[in-house]
Amino acid sequence: MSLKLDLSGKTAVVTGGVRGVGAGISRAFLEAGADVVAVGRRDPETLPEAAGRAARFVSLDVRKQDAVEEFMNGLDRVDVLVNNAGGGPFLPLADGELRTHAKIIELNLTAPLLMARAAYPRMRERDTGGAVINIGSVSGVRPSPGTSAYGAAKAGLHSLTRSLAVEWAPHVRVNTLILGMIRTETAHLHYGDEEGIAAIGRTVPMGRLGTPDEVGGACVYLASDLASYVTGTEMLMHGGGERPAFLDAATVNKDGNTGANEKESR
Repeated sequence: MSLKLDLSGKTAVVTGGVRGVGAGISRAFLEAGADVVAVGRRDPETLPEAAGRAARFVSLDVRKQDAVEEFMNGLDRVDVLVNNAGGGPFLPLADGELRTHAKIIELNLTAPLLMARAAYPRMRERDTGGAVINIGSVSGVRPSPGTSAYGAAKAGLHSLTRSLAVEWAPHVRVNTLILGMIRTETAHLHYGDEEGIAAIGRTVPMGRLGTPDEVGGACVYLASDLASYVTGTEMLMHGGGERPAFLDAATVNKDGNTGANEKESR
């Protein structure tokens, strides 16, 4: 079997596909030859473009079951679904309205479930099957103080991936791409000015934040023939993760080694 990254003739649906990480994902699929349908709630000022082509935009509230099913049934074909739409504000669980926390879970967990469920019959009808890629977060695999509902929803999304991969094999592959910090056009809202962004980047082993285009490249791989035996997995894309806090908290002894490291080496 010939393995390739060429997705010519295939249609990829990318939720939240016109801004930030989603725009990078849309560009990557366009570059790989796929037709891209980017969905979102607000009309974009510009559309993602690559390889001389642009994504097609469809206005859709991915939390509405009837609208999602009508959208999927109206497409000529569906080969790839990237559940990228999500997010949430900093909001400790004891603060704010309960409905706000429920809506965060709805956007980050219920909506991907609805989209995947609606896409599945369309993928099953094709001999080539299909691929679902859920965009997860490190907040779903470690404590997420201040964004508890978001972290819980992402943890649920990771679990949904593993279950659907078993239920839908071998016709549809389902994987999660777990993201760390990615620099988008709104990075300054989270990390401050350029100096703040650079400081945050230095906490990552790779020394910087990731980019939307790098996320897009990973999604194209997971949708391609190169990943034909990859399903039910969680691919970590976090630049090496976070430096363990104990390394900075430990006391340095006279030899320049930390007591924690010395103890672990014995």
